[in-house]
Amino acid sequence: MAARLAAELQSLRYAEDVRRLYHQLRRSICQSLLGLANALEAKDPYTRGHSERVGTWGGRLATAMSLPSSDVETITQAGLLHDIGKIGVPEAVLRKRGGLTQDEWALMRQHPVIGAQIVAPFEFFTGGALVIRHHHERWDGTGYPDGLSADTIPLGARVVAVADVFDALTSDRPYRAALSRDAALAYVAAEAGHTLDADVVAVLLGLVRVDGFA
Repeated sequence: MAARLAAELQSLRYAEDVRRLYHQLRRSICQSLLGLANALEAKDPYTRGHSERVGTWGGRLATAMSLPSSDVETITQAGLLHDIGKIGVPEAVLRKRGGLTQDEWALMRQHPVIGAQIVAPFEFFTGGALVIRHHHERWDGTGYPDGLSADTIPLGARVVAVADVFDALTSDRPYRAALSRDAALAYVAAEAGHTLDADVVAVLLGLVRVDGFA
């Protein structure tokens, strides 16, 4: 009896050690990917801090929508890494002050696919890869890379899309100055049900009314 209990305790300790190592590995991988994303942003002062804000805001939206904690974590991490694929886009295109040519747009539109490919080898982040791939899809089907529409777009991608658009509008970019918060909110509200998920937009507007979404 004592020997069996000792064996069971040893088995439990082993299982706990495996779980701990697994979570440590996950954290290390995510931190390495985030370092890559930060290195990309360090090259471009116009997007510095953008990924961190999108991750934070995506997580807040997901929490306010009462999504499961595992989904909140995935959306937060995918928001942090949503633009990691831009590492495969020429810097001249990323920082161009004027409008992009058709060929340059084709390059830019590849970044969600490249980003999903970067994280695809990590099985624990399958959901995050889908969010990264589809965060530029639009509710009316006009987005990219796959032209998904409405509920066929993964919910996490719809959440990150709203956070991404709002932060992009309120940040300086090479081709325009930042909009005021009110102007950005008016734009996002106008896009609800057109290019953006109206339910997610409503949550964003609610958060801003409550605490300014700082």
